[in-house]
Amino acid sequence: MISIFFLAQAGGGIVDSAKETAQAFGFEWPLFLSQCISFAIVAFLLQKFAYKPIVTILEERRQRIAEGLANAEKIKRELAEAEKRYQEILDKANTEAQRMIDEARASASAVAERRTQQAISEAEGIIAKAREATELEHDRMLSELKREVGRLVLDTTSKVTGKVLTDDDQRRISEETAQQVAV
Repeated sequence: MISIFFLAQAGGGIVDSAKETAQAFGFEWPLFLSQCISFAIVAFLLQKFAYKPIVTILEERRQRIAEGLANAEKIKRELAEAEKRYQEILDKANTEAQRMIDEARASASAVAERRTQQAISEAEGIIAKAREATELEHDRMLSELKREVGRLVLDTTSKVTGKVLTDDDQRRISEETAQQVAV
């Protein structure tokens, strides 16, 4: 209770000191009230025409930024999925290409083997034909040789004996000569 008494006495003194301070600084109540009313009007107008639109624009911007971040995250996920699909397609293509290369090598090897076998058989055929041709040429030359030797023997015999040989003599001498040449 004592404290309330001191406070009441001090309160009266505070009001007096406030009045003195206000008069010292040139404080006037009507001017102060008009300034308060002007401030309230300006604050109201700023609140209505400046602060609310700015807050609305800032809120819209915050929402667009949030949407942009969400879209960026979505694009990031889609990009990761696209890269994964790209890598899978690339791996599949590499596997397919390797398979095709292996098949081509196997096919080329088979074709080369087939061509080698064909070349070998053609070479053997050429060698066989050459042997046949050589044998035929040998037989032909041998037959010509026999005829030539027979003719030479006949000519020599006719010159040595000095007589003209009959057909039987010529035939007999040719046969003997052919038998001796064949051995």
